[in-house]
Amino acid sequence: MHRHHDDEVHEHDRGLSYDLPVLARRRMIRLMAGASLVPLVGCSTNEDTSASATSSSTSSSSAASSGSSSSSAECAEIPEETAGPYPGDGSNGVNVLKESGVVRSDITTSFGDSAGGTAEGVPMTITLTVVDAASGCGTPKEGAAVYLWHCDREGRYSLYSEGVTEENYLRGVQETDDKGQVTFTSIFPACYQGRWPHIHFEVYGSLADATAATSITNTSQLALPKDVCDTVYATDGYDQSVQNLGQLSLETDNIFSDGYDQQLATVTGSVEQGYTATLTVPV
Repeated sequence: MHRHHDDEVHEHDRGLSYDLPVLARRRMIRLMAGASLVPLVGCSTNEDTSASATSSSTSSSSAASSGSSSSSAECAEIPEETAGPYPGDGSNGVNVLKESGVVRSDITTSFGDSAGGTAEGVPMTITLTVVDAASGCGTPKEGAAVYLWHCDREGRYSLYSEGVTEENYLRGVQETDDKGQVTFTSIFPACYQGRWPHIHFEVYGSLADATAATSITNTSQLALPKDVCDTVYATDGYDQSVQNLGQLSLETDNIFSDGYDQQLATVTGSVEQGYTATLTVPV
């Protein structure tokens, strides 16, 4: 499957001419999928506009997690997205996937020969359920692997951004269990200039493929609900995220603007106890 590694907007917007190829490709894929694919796995586009600690977004994550089967004969794969300029998978400079210690569930700290830093922020657990799209999303993909990464509370990406080039926190790999699930312990990411709050991930056919940084099957991004973002960004350390989020919406984001139903996570919890984000990932 073809992957895009073009720069995503961070400090500077690269313009419409950059965004159109990725967006046009995704629209074509969805048109080819057709209206007969019922229903698409993902979350509702409705957002709770209150400052509730629990997102009202609905998702099929719970159904997949409990092992229930979809009534549809087939379902749409997770949309293919750019990995951005900071993947750390060897496609743009550094390759963290071949480092000993990258297979881990707690990604809040750096590992190996890094500077040994810890990413501060509101705690968040991220659970992805990888399912087989061809079987109607009812069959978990046991033995696959997920590489997940995102920015820190300041909007910086370890290995790349100034001040954290010697860190490799907020990056990790997990093998899917018999429910098709992987779980990462992390922090709530910032909203940096030009991008809606998101989390990157790549799906591999096996753990061996992931740690060899080869044979990626899917590359996508998870979006976070606005109501939860508003609540988290009102806490200490996320000051700049408030202003950045105020200039964006899911509908205008250069990645999610053509549809985000399958990528909007269900998020529950609180600032005090931490959050849990879940998403079903059909591949």
